[in-house]
Amino acid sequence: MKEINDIVLAAGVAASENIRMVLATVVKVEGSSYRRPGARMLVTEDGQMTGAISGGCLEGDALKKALLAIHQQKNRLVSYDTNTEEGSSIGLQLGCNGIVHILFEYVDLQRKDHPIALLQRLLQQREEGLLITFFSTDRQGEQKGTRLLIKDLKEQAFALDAHYSPLNAHIQFAKRERKSVLTSFPENGQSSEVLIEYLVPTVHLVIAGAGNDAQPVVETAHLLGWKITVVDGRASHVNAQRFPRAHQLIAASAAEIKAKLSIDPWTVFVLMTHNYAYDLTLLKDLMHTSTRYIGSLGPKTKLLRMFDDMQKAGMTVTESQRSIIYGPVGLDIGAETSEEIAIAILAEIKAVLNNRPATSLKFLKTKIHTEYPTII
Repeated sequence: MKEINDIVLAAGVAASENIRMVLATVVKVEGSSYRRPGARMLVTEDGQMTGAISGGCLEGDALKKALLAIHQQKNRLVSYDTNTEEGSSIGLQLGCNGIVHILFEYVDLQRKDHPIALLQRLLQQREEGLLITFFSTDRQGEQKGTRLLIKDLKEQAFALDAHYSPLNAHIQFAKRERKSVLTSFPENGQSSEVLIEYLVPTVHLVIAGAGNDAQPVVETAHLLGWKITVVDGRASHVNAQRFPRAHQLIAASAAEIKAKLSIDPWTVFVLMTHNYAYDLTLLKDLMHTSTRYIGSLGPKTKLLRMFDDMQKAGMTVTESQRSIIYGPVGLDIGAETSEEIAIAILAEIKAVLNNRPATSLKFLKTKIHTEYPTII
């Protein structure tokens, strides 16, 4: 979501200065590539680029294609084949042995549903969403571009226009499996391709504890583009001078914190107040929310003591609740300094939210990216 947020912000600046722009999106990959479908880059007519569609090798040529799309004021699809001499001649050298299809969409600000507007609406919600992009790998085919945003994934059915009804089964699959889908769409006797992207909200990291060791956690989470809240009972510690990167600062007792937050499945917590009673009170409250991660800084004995104290108070900690509590917090990378611990914590959170084992990629028996998107 950081990339999308950066693109929306950059587009807002360009629009305010009447600078035309194009949104470049990786819509399909055959074989291997550095970025997967859904990777985006905004290009403005003055040559500014925000986001990335590769590791840096495609961007130079993509800038030329984007400027052409701006001049023509029309969408166009460009395919980069890294296996051909032409691919080598423009300096790709990806080493990925694949074909990357990139859709360049001219951003017509007169259209109510232009692609940047759809991305902006996606950012405004704290819900899952599906973003649907139509394209054709046939050079003569129509490049309709990003057209639909579906936000009501909790609904059993979708109010799709009859024109798009053939996509309903694929939309239901993407919703049910929480996966992006690449499929085809029959239209006017021809078939175009469709990328249905499953997207989730930005991670909201709540750090309980405003000590010095919390500062590197905030700084590192900021680099990831996460929303950051710092809470502590000490008003003298919770301030913008100490945590300039935090989006929200809350000075309150532990018993008041839950009521001051909006907690969803993409809200995660790290308890690092160095105040046993404060952390314990928070843990009791947070176990009954929809969060999928609660990290507890400190030794294993501290967490076991918390469980024991809750049991003595008549509270039952279920196996399901225990499964979302991580203590000691962080991956085992031999972290010693507060900066290293911050990396270990955020890496563990990322792995948990993505349902990944957090093992070295060296030992993977499959591709780094499992089939993404699912092809139907």
